[in-house]
Amino acid sequence: MVAAGNDFVVMGDELKAGAAQLSKLAIKVCDRKYGIGADGMLLIGKSKKADIRMRIFNADGSEAEMCGNGARCAAFFASKGRFNAKAKIAIETKAGIIESIVDKKSVKVKLTDPKEVRLGISIKVNNRNLKVNFVDTGVPHAIVFVEGLDKIDVHNIGQAIRYHKKFQPKGTNVDFVEIVNDDFIKVRTYERGVEAETLACGTGATASAIFSTCHSQKTGSRVVKVKTKGGEILKVLFSKAGTKISNVWLEGLARIVYKGVFYV
Repeated sequence: MVAAGNDFVVMGDELKAGAAQLSKLAIKVCDRKYGIGADGMLLIGKSKKADIRMRIFNADGSEAEMCGNGARCAAFFASKGRFNAKAKIAIETKAGIIESIVDKKSVKVKLTDPKEVRLGISIKVNNRNLKVNFVDTGVPHAIVFVEGLDKIDVHNIGQAIRYHKKFQPKGTNVDFVEIVNDDFIKVRTYERGVEAETLACGTGATASAIFSTCHSQKTGSRVVKVKTKGGEILKVLFSKAGTKISNVWLEGLARIVYKGVFYV
């Protein structure tokens, strides 16, 4: 499946395997030369707390707490008949229960309210002093505001920030953000777990959109359009009251690219 350029191998979770085995499977499945090729592997199964449960394994085998575009794929997948098709689907994740709404090919997911917000963190990267912001939107994100986004060395600078001591032991995703106007931004993301730049990152688009409004006086309901590296535009919707952000939704397209059999 693909959502905004993030691609996932999606399967049922009837595999009777432990976390270590699933981690090894994710590495094989996500390999773009010897496997299927993907940013991550999603396991979708039944839940006692919600309509479905989603587990996310990154391409490096690590298990993630949450993935915005992955959750949108999971909702779309579930709506296609495997798990009692309906428009509203509650998804159990390691970051909590995520609400989703499926409308044809468009999928909205409600993310957890941002937490652990830290503004203006000073770090030194490749002999340069940088100011970054940090937030957890289900997974950790460091935000760097830039000009000339297309020329930024996302891989090397992103990797240095991802492993910086300020963000250990978990590390962080890194989003480079260029503000076009109050309601439109462009984002490129170095993604933890994939250990490379991806074509999109849902939780990163969300974190970037929220921080892009920090200096705006507008309050109430906000909609920020986010142009991803893959060219697709995601919508981030949220309520803003002073510095408090709530009712956060991520909206965009999701689709099934193909179905097949993988031999282990």
